[in-house]
Amino acid sequence: MSTRETLLLVQKCAHTFSFYDPATGQAEKHVVLPDFPHEFVVDPVRKRAYVGHYGIETASHLGEMGGHSVFVIDLEAQAHVATLDIWPFYRPHGLAVDAEGRLYVMSEAHNTLLRFSDPLHRHVPDLAVPSGGYKTHLFALTKDAQTAYALNLLSSTVTKIKPHDPAFTPVAMVPGPVPEGNALSSDESLLYVANRGDDTIVAVDTASMKIVATGKTRRDPNRVYLSTDAHGREVLLTTNSGEQSLSVFGTDLKEQRCIALPANPLALSLPPGGRSAWISFQDQTIRRLDLDSFEFEQQIATLREPDTSYLWAN
Repeated sequence: MSTRETLLLVQKCAHTFSFYDPATGQAEKHVVLPDFPHEFVVDPVRKRAYVGHYGIETASHLGEMGGHSVFVIDLEAQAHVATLDIWPFYRPHGLAVDAEGRLYVMSEAHNTLLRFSDPLHRHVPDLAVPSGGYKTHLFALTKDAQTAYALNLLSSTVTKIKPHDPAFTPVAMVPGPVPEGNALSSDESLLYVANRGDDTIVAVDTASMKIVATGKTRRDPNRVYLSTDAHGREVLLTTNSGEQSLSVFGTDLKEQRCIALPANPLALSLPPGGRSAWISFQDQTIRRLDLDSFEFEQQIATLREPDTSYLWAN
């Protein structure tokens, strides 16, 4: 049975969750959502996407609480079919799903990780645990979903938390100023963190919560992604917002390559098993980058502020 690929894309300032044909670059459907949706994740059976309603354009828009919902998108129907409510918590940003289909949502406004054990049938969270930091933006979830690592912009900390144990006291460490980009190593023994405040990347031993390696990045590394090179070795990709570039690092945190990008990078996704990356840009495009030649092979015109993407095989 042949499969068809669809590029899923949330477009923050166009207020849509969109479906694109990656072969032609044509938009198939724009699902209009309340203003300023942001991150999204796809469930483990690839039937639904969960889209956080951040609700304001940026965190610098002061005096506004933002959104308190997560939108459920039926991928086959290409429709918004349900809304999860996280009130009284606001500004959902980081999201994750585990192998059992449980959904985890970070409230940046209240530094709280919320769990939906059955998001298909129960539309409110059944557990909330504190992040242990301030302005918690993103988090990394282990494969077994027993541990999460929260990135706290305002306290400049990474905190180890237990999503299913509200009595666990978060374990904090300082990786550097304004930590945001993050990626777990494949064996989850290391958490790689990019610090936007001093242009560094560090490896944190997840057992001891100590820094075991440090490297220097280009200006303003806003994201880190775990990938592999042509020989199957783990490498790290950083998107550097301050100079519109992408860097490749070895696990020794030495830069192997840096390429100039055509515009400010907003997000990147890595289709499983492929040798390419889809990069969303502020110039209203998403482009496919070949990770062997490091040449762009395709460009798709988007709406305003394309953000997180996902190549969906259906």
